[in-house]
Amino acid sequence: MSRMIGREEGARRRGPALDVVVVGGGMVGAATALALGRAGFATALVESREPAPWQREHEVDLRVVGLAASSIRLLDELGVWPAIREARACAYERMHVWDAASGAAIDFDAGREGLAALGYIVENALVQSTLWQALDGAGVQRVCPAEVAGFEAREDRIDVALADGRSLAARLLVAADGAGSPLRTLAGIDTRGRDYAQRGVVAHVTTEQPHEFTAWQRFLPGGPLALLPLADGRSSIVWSLPEDEAARALALDEAAFCGELGVAIDFRLGRITGSSARAAFPLRLQLAERYDAPRFVLLGDAAHAVHPLAGQGVNLGLRDVIELRDTLRDARSAGRDIAAPHVLRRYARRRRSADTLDALGFDTLGRIYAWQAPPLVAARALGVRLIDRFAPLKQRLADHAAGR
Repeated sequence: MSRMIGREEGARRRGPALDVVVVGGGMVGAATALALGRAGFATALVESREPAPWQREHEVDLRVVGLAASSIRLLDELGVWPAIREARACAYERMHVWDAASGAAIDFDAGREGLAALGYIVENALVQSTLWQALDGAGVQRVCPAEVAGFEAREDRIDVALADGRSLAARLLVAADGAGSPLRTLAGIDTRGRDYAQRGVVAHVTTEQPHEFTAWQRFLPGGPLALLPLADGRSSIVWSLPEDEAARALALDEAAFCGELGVAIDFRLGRITGSSARAAFPLRLQLAERYDAPRFVLLGDAAHAVHPLAGQGVNLGLRDVIELRDTLRDARSAGRDIAAPHVLRRYARRRRSADTLDALGFDTLGRIYAWQAPPLVAARALGVRLIDRFAPLKQRLADHAAGR
């Protein structure tokens, strides 16, 4: 008996074998696990299904992201960006945003800012696959396939029960399990927001004219439409439409869809000459009421889901990763428990404040562009033209979007 008690006391002194368990192996969750592993934290990644390896001969993933400068810096620090860039990534050098109702436009140009690119358009599957391939080299334990059935925070650890009967113990549990986050629900964290009653229709299209390495976005009465340049010369579209219009767009034959899309984008790249298969996803604003609980934090879509009009969703998630890594690293350097309440509050306070400001900013921008009354359209056009001409404010917007 005394030997058993001694072992238990020794285990308590040593603490759990793992520092962090990350749940959710999507792009943000995998980046979290890799960042913490590279920073020297004993980390495990729990995911229900390992992603299929990305292969160049596969069709371009319909889900693409626009990576801002802050995201690229993180991926470069993690040692994965060169492989992603060389595989199939497309730099965009310019951005042109205009209002269908007034024609007022704002332009951003990397060359004018002394940059090689404003960002890169990359497939989700490529980024996720590359991150997964790097996990072993960072010492990250992959627990896959597996699902979390429950967890319990204790004084010195958090115990994580898996659905197959296994268990893990760590100092900290990180939920990166998506907008519908089961872990967020288990932690008793509520969300607020609103359903946009819209769907984002996505496809890859060929156009009569080259995309000019430019991200094009037109604000229409029903929602924004973006054409994003792809490395193979096509453009990826994200077309925000009311749900009934989205269903109709998905049901059109290819010729009719291309014709309507050409009109919607004002034939900016000439006629739309072909389209891949199409898909759609629901659009919603959702913010977690808090980002932390005892020995538990949220990040990525589990913490915030935003409208895609600014293309910032995954960039916000990767900024969460940076903040969490740096916060835990600072706590360790100071000899503190990395999951102490005040440590997690620091992460939660900083990221929830920044994410909320961005999410509500995108929401407000969408509401403003939904105005169709002539006086309001005129006021909106005046504001856009002033911003485009006022270099300091325009530069500030560009820096914020880039995470600088």
